[in-house]
Amino acid sequence: MSNEPLADLARRADAGDADARDALFAALYSELHRLAETHLRRSPGNVTLSATTLLHEAYVDMASRSSLAFPDRNRFLQYASRAMRGLVIEYMRRRGARKRGGELTFTTLDEDRMQSSDTPPDVESLGSALETLTELDPPLAELVDLRFFCGLSFTEIATMRGVSERTAQRDWAKARALLFTLMGGEDVTE
Repeated sequence: MSNEPLADLARRADAGDADARDALFAALYSELHRLAETHLRRSPGNVTLSATTLLHEAYVDMASRSSLAFPDRNRFLQYASRAMRGLVIEYMRRRGARKRGGELTFTTLDEDRMQSSDTPPDVESLGSALETLTELDPPLAELVDLRFFCGLSFTEIATMRGVSERTAQRDWAKARALLFTLMGGEDVTE
């Protein structure tokens, strides 16, 4: 792993330097692994994918795209989280197709109980709702990615977006309400 500052690595990676992109990935590996674990933990049923496999599949997907640009660490993590979410959704689709419509479980999640929840949300439905939310209000969809999938605090999100923490919380409430509606009344974000 390079000792080069992340900002320099990101700048070089944005310029198309494949070595810098690899070094940036290595520098952020532990955070990316945590994101992968979060996605798998929130996936319905018994997912046989490992966090490492998901992380590496997301990296292969990201590395194959030559025109990616990440202005900062959080944007990189957000993109990686979105790539992982897409991979988990695709995995669940293929698995469901193999089982000819495997059982889907819808549930309401509470962040305090998130770690011990036995029935996580339907990731495919959440992914579809997030795609619709992205079309309706891209900043709210970004907020969901940052809060729900990346696990950032309201303080971190507010700082990143240049707004007050209270504004970030109000936007979160709005995003949750829209997702609730888009998913047909199933609240999966808190």
